[in-house]
Order: sequence, then C-alpha cells, then structure tokens
Amino acid sequence: MTLQLHATPEEVMRAVDALRDFARAQCLSEKTVFDLALALEECASNIVNHAFKRDAGQKFSVTFDRNGSDIFIELRDGGPCFDPTGVECKPCASEDEPPGGWGIQLVHYYMDALHYTRDGNENVLRLTKRLTTQPGTT
Repeated sequence: MTLQLHATPEEVMRAVDALRDFARAQCLSEKTVFDLALALEECASNIVNHAFKRDAGQKFSVTFDRNGSDIFIELRDGGPCFDPTGVECKPCASEDEPPGGWGIQLVHYYMDALHYTRDGNENVLRLTKRLTTQPGTT
C-alpha cells in the first residue's frame, strides 16, 4: 500500500492509522503493531518537521508491505539529503539538556533494519521489521 501525504502532522497520523489497519489485517501482535506505528510516526514526523518545515504544500510518500516474515515501511521525500542511519547514538541525557533527539534511536530499537539511499532528488528510508513466531503470537 502506498500513500501520498502532505507535510502535516495530521497526514502523519493518517499514515500511522493506515499502517495499524494493515498490520492488524496481517494478524500481527499488538506489540508489533506498536513497534511499526512508533517507527513510522517518528520518521514521518521528522520529514514533516525537519525536511519540509511543516509546509503543507510539500508531499512525501509512505509504502508498507509484507514479504514473508518481514514487514517493510518505505518513506520517500524530496527534502534536503539526510541519512538518518548515520546519526550517532545520543549519550544519556542530563537534567540540563533540552528534551528531544531520541527518535532515531527509538526507530533503531524497534526495527530490525534501516536502509537509506538517495534516489535522484529523493531521500529513501526503508525500515524492516522481522516477524518471529512464538506460540500465540505473530
């Protein structure tokens, strides 16, 4: 499934809702649905807030699909070149530090693989979640 989205927080949540529906239709566990939704919300919010500065005239796309035991989320945007896979892990925060800056680390934690490429004028970020089968879950 591919969605074309305007660079607004409301569109980010529309994509997250569509992903949740897709994941539940795949009979995935609620934990897996949560992991996928969190990763998508974080990455799409970064596109909206940082690449496009909430310019609703800008558009980006989100695609999600399942291939066997893998769920893929692909985000494409025409913002400035930015490779989130190259962001270094943030050290533990002190009380003096402003909040924020943990999103990419959360995505790394909840997803099994992140792959970035630049395709022409587009950033392409592909997130992969490998599904494990345990009794009573998928």
